Amino acid sequence: MEEQMLRGALKKLEDRGQLLKCNREVDPKFELGAVLKHFNNEQPILFNKIKNHSMPVIGAMFGNRDLYYEMLGATRKDRIFKMMNAIANPKPTKLLSKGPVMENIISRNIDLTKMFPVPTFHGGDSSSYITAGIVALKDPETGQRHISVRRLQINGGNEMSILVASPLAKEQFAFMEAQNKPLEVAIILGYDYHLLLASQISAATYGVDKYEVDSALRGEALALVKCQSIDLEVPAYAEIVLEGIMPPHKRVAEGPFGELMGYYGERAMHPIVQVKTVMHRHHPIFQTSFPCREEHLANGLIREIELYSILKNLVDVKDVNVTVSGGCRFHTFISIHKRFEGDGKTAIIGALASSKDVKHVVVVDEDVDIYRHDEIEWAIATRFQASKDMVVVEGALGSGLEPSHIQRGVTDKVGIDATKPLGEAGKGFTRAIIPEYEEIDIHKYFPELNG
Repeated sequence: MEEQMLRGALKKLEDRGQLLKCNREVDPKFELGAVLKHFNNEQPILFNKIKNHSMPVIGAMFGNRDLYYEMLGATRKDRIFKMMNAIANPKPTKLLSKGPVMENIISRNIDLTKMFPVPTFHGGDSSSYITAGIVALKDPETGQRHISVRRLQINGGNEMSILVASPLAKEQFAFMEAQNKPLEVAIILGYDYHLLLASQISAATYGVDKYEVDSALRGEALALVKCQSIDLEVPAYAEIVLEGIMPPHKRVAEGPFGELMGYYGERAMHPIVQVKTVMHRHHPIFQTSFPCREEHLANGLIREIELYSILKNLVDVKDVNVTVSGGCRFHTFISIHKRFEGDGKTAIIGALASSKDVKHVVVVDEDVDIYRHDEIEWAIATRFQASKDMVVVEGALGSGLEPSHIQRGVTDKVGIDATKPLGEAGKGFTRAIIPEYEEIDIHKYFPELNG
């Protein structure tokens, strides 16, 4: 069971030599984030010395795509099917009477800034932010559990502002607010790869309990415990749980905050969370995510499942990459086995129709590695002619997270068909290869090389 949640994941990372430890003191204001950003949020780092705090901080656990696959026990080739299976076949959780997260229970004199080393990331941020918090709540009518990652602005004392973005959460809060009642929420910190991925599934689309999807993904029942002051269940092996309420009819200013795509989000009035109880393990580790690669990579993995499912009914799709540099939502690279002329444009239409967020699509043949930008550029440079192979959709609905859409209110979308022609015309597009040596283990020749 100790393999569940953060400590189990850290042990696996350390055993594999994939965990970097920083033993120099760092300031949670700006400095910690700068170190994470240097590694493009792809290198898991455990900061053991935090200025003015005794609690260590873990960051960038979830920003590396290949590492994410490895920690899920999946590969690039089978990860879509593994995730599909977990969504289609959720497994029961296990409710414990007591768990490690209950080792310390605090219900008085809660001051979040003093208790936790909450980072401030950018110069224009309105405050320090909890960026890795998975927020748990229940539908007040059905009792269905719901979890998702939300950003939380520290307001002082026991109060935070919460950005409620999902339609389901908005509806649940509105339902309670109409009755002049608070909505109970729990913020989970110190989790692992399985829980984050499960949290990114659309509850509205699939109608599943995300905790049960977690159980299916990890291959064993997710251990849960009951909260102390609210009617919610949380992972028994989490590091920290903040129990609180969203009081009705109370809003405070939230933002600006440097978020997706490196721009500041708008300042607006948002609900608050009043923390009533804090549970945490002995010697807890605080979890953070530098905005916003980690959460959005997991979200992008789920988007890949959905896009693949749509495209497989249209073309012979081989793989899809909802790219990190495109915000894990705006740019999509698609690999197909082209059987008919027109397959490339069909894939473009399917991808653009799959989500309002998709802005640019590139479709390539299966001999192109869609995880290498140089390969994508090569395919566009040699297999694409704008007058014949480009699809442009003007004035479409886009994403509220993309500044050029916010400015105009609509988005132009582009699809690029960089597939080669079929038949005789395609023979001139055959790639030159080195027989038997296209993929080699370079360490056989240079054992001293790292990586």
